[in-house]
Amino acid sequence: MMRERRSLRRAPPTRSPKRKFIIYSEGKNTEPDYFRAVQRDLLGALVDLDMIDAAGVPMTIAERACERASSMKRSRGRKSSFEEGDQVWAVFDCDEHPKVPEALERCRTSDVKAAFSNPCFEVWLILHFDDFDRPDDRHQVQAALAKVCEGYDPKGKKSADFSKLMPKVGDAEVRAKRQLACRESEGQPPRRPFTTVFNLTNALREAHLAYKG
Repeated sequence: MMRERRSLRRAPPTRSPKRKFIIYSEGKNTEPDYFRAVQRDLLGALVDLDMIDAAGVPMTIAERACERASSMKRSRGRKSSFEEGDQVWAVFDCDEHPKVPEALERCRTSDVKAAFSNPCFEVWLILHFDDFDRPDDRHQVQAALAKVCEGYDPKGKKSADFSKLMPKVGDAEVRAKRQLACRESEGQPPRRPFTTVFNLTNALREAHLAYKG
């Protein structure tokens, strides 16, 4: 009986290509420290995360992120390290910044995804601990975070050991979705507090699972 000849053709890949996320953020401490904890404790080496911190006010962030996305799009098809599934994100707050709606629209009409918080990113951090629906301003939200997040000082570096929050990311996503739905039911545009950072953390975790699987 003749032995079946083994094919020399390489087997198809069993996992998705490794993904890269480029994140332009407004903050120089809080947001970068948080997402570096996400990469270190949730993603490991399975997802590349390029963090550009202190990137400017919302409109500046949107413009820089859109320029990067356009450059990546042009690079695809040529010899390039950029893959089709790579993503560019702009992370910024409402706070008291000018041209916030214009910045969101600029992202929406480009290949850039926005993770937006009103009034500030700290709303997202509070949701790791509990629901939050008070229409507080930025200073009040930061003070509220200081009461539940050990090490966070609103008058200091505005950072903490965010590794302790990583087991709670899934819960924060659920609360953030519920919070946003509540704000949207109250009218348009939604009033504070709300955040869409859950879309970014969810995308990061899905990219991790896709590559891991």
